[in-house]
Amino acid sequence: MPLFLYVKMYFFAKKWYFFNTMRKGQNISARAIFAAFWRGISPYKVMFFLGIFGFIVGTIVNVLIPILYKEFFDVLSDAGDRALATPSLIRIVIYVAALHGLSFVFYRGGLFLYNTSSSKIMARLRQNAFNAMMLHSYGFFASNFTGSLVQRVNRFSRSFERIADTLSFNIISLIIAIVGAIAVTLVVAPVIALIIACWLVIFVPFHIFFARWKQKYDVLVAAADSKTTGVLADSITNQNAIALFTGYQHEVDYFKEVTEDQAKKARFSWNLGGVVEMTQVALVYAVEFIVFYFAILYWQKGEITIGVFVLAQAYIIGLSQQLWGISRVMRDIFEGMADSREMVEILLKPYDVQDAHGAVTLTVPKGAISFANVSFNFNETRTVLHAITIDITAGEKIALVGPSGAGKTTFIRLILRMYDPTQGAIYIDGQDIKTVTQESLRAHVSLVPQDPVLFHRTLMENIRYGRRDATDEEVMRAAKLAHCDEFIDNLPEKYETFVGERGIKLSGGERQRVAIARAILKNAPILILDEATSSLDSHSESLIQDALDTLMRGCTTIVIAHRLSTIRKMDRIVVMEHGAIREEGTHDTLIKKEGSLYEKLWKLQVSGFMREEEE
Repeated sequence: MPLFLYVKMYFFAKKWYFFNTMRKGQNISARAIFAAFWRGISPYKVMFFLGIFGFIVGTIVNVLIPILYKEFFDVLSDAGDRALATPSLIRIVIYVAALHGLSFVFYRGGLFLYNTSSSKIMARLRQNAFNAMMLHSYGFFASNFTGSLVQRVNRFSRSFERIADTLSFNIISLIIAIVGAIAVTLVVAPVIALIIACWLVIFVPFHIFFARWKQKYDVLVAAADSKTTGVLADSITNQNAIALFTGYQHEVDYFKEVTEDQAKKARFSWNLGGVVEMTQVALVYAVEFIVFYFAILYWQKGEITIGVFVLAQAYIIGLSQQLWGISRVMRDIFEGMADSREMVEILLKPYDVQDAHGAVTLTVPKGAISFANVSFNFNETRTVLHAITIDITAGEKIALVGPSGAGKTTFIRLILRMYDPTQGAIYIDGQDIKTVTQESLRAHVSLVPQDPVLFHRTLMENIRYGRRDATDEEVMRAAKLAHCDEFIDNLPEKYETFVGERGIKLSGGERQRVAIARAILKNAPILILDEATSSLDSHSESLIQDALDTLMRGCTTIVIAHRLSTIRKMDRIVVMEHGAIREEGTHDTLIKKEGSLYEKLWKLQVSGFMREEEE
């Protein structure tokens, strides 16, 4: 490639880097990355480092073998009587064979220990990443692509493998080879040792500094790959919407734009690697010429033997082969660092919702809930709830109604600590929910969401998730109360039927019945129903309403409902608008209050029902 193109590439790189803001996560230090790796290594450190020790011993033995080659060729060249020289030559060959055998034993033994420990370390790193990620809040998962998060977990463990393999098989052996080659040639031919040392002083730092400079572009490539994976997963997840809204061509164009951006960044990164290869070839050719030139001069003066020629050649060839891949080695290390940064960023990210220091276990003898001047903002800019104060007595059944965006869903998410209030406090039986553990809080609350998401597991496992120690009989009883048995009995594999990813093999109504069965099985003192019958037909809704009436008996219940006809029997109806409570009372009380928001909502729905009947 002409020199002016490399110069042009360099200035383009600076310009591109200036206009492409450093990715989120690039401020994660190498120390933080290796600290995260160490948490995976620690339980297996003895086995891991014994494996590396085996590599080191095997490599040191290999460095000593060229010394015997020197002796072999010196004996061969000086031999006046071949018969007398033969025993010495055979002895040297036996030594060479013994050293090769010793190297084999240490290297293969080290490889066995290394492979065994590395597989366990990678499994632990995945587990650590999973454990840390799953403790993040609802807001964290709402702000990240599922596919990208999966990619980060997998990359994290693979990046350890990539970096550990590179350090163990390349860097350590290269350092030993360099030190050994210089030490040995320094004794037998100081000038050759000096040439090799000068060559390495130029060769190695150039590759290291260039690889570090190139790292920022490797990070951009990793980010582009994550984006491509995220867009792909998002499009696959929403395939039905794409088909229904004729978005095929739009998604094709968008995915093409994303993949072309990834290809452009990857291509640029690869072209930068061409600069390294060009320099590498020139330096290898130069050192071979210089070493042979000076070796010939000193051989002419009788200061070195034929064996030194062989020794120098063996070390030069060996070092050249190892150094030939130094750019790839450095690239592997820095790309591995770039790949792991995204996951380490998550590992170091503070949890939005955390258990307080000394958090205690929540006890719920009654189930009373109180909001004390609770406000909540999204990103400190958008106010969702404003100064909510309400007391829900134990066993009371209340309904939250109001226009979309009134804050009803946020109200229940705050009870579950999916978010923490920006201001104020929430109490359950007089206990501030911020002072209790999240696990104990959620253990006392059952939620039936509007759009239940199921595991790609059997129906038995999905229902049992409500109480994982429940017997099969208890699971089936809960399923029957939720009228799940009506569709389960028609399935070939009954309760052992897999429901597909997110429960896609079931209808919306069937998924809601499974969610209700979970709640029945959990039998928590506080029950939250978020449009729990919205996906059911009228017949199914009437059946499940019986199950819900049983489920609500004795529970403090909060129901979010848009169909006001389903909440007429609630003890109290709370009407919300613009993040505040506007009205409270029973259905009969609110309907009689002329001009009230509830009355308007009721009339709108009643008129809608009448139009439907007329049609």
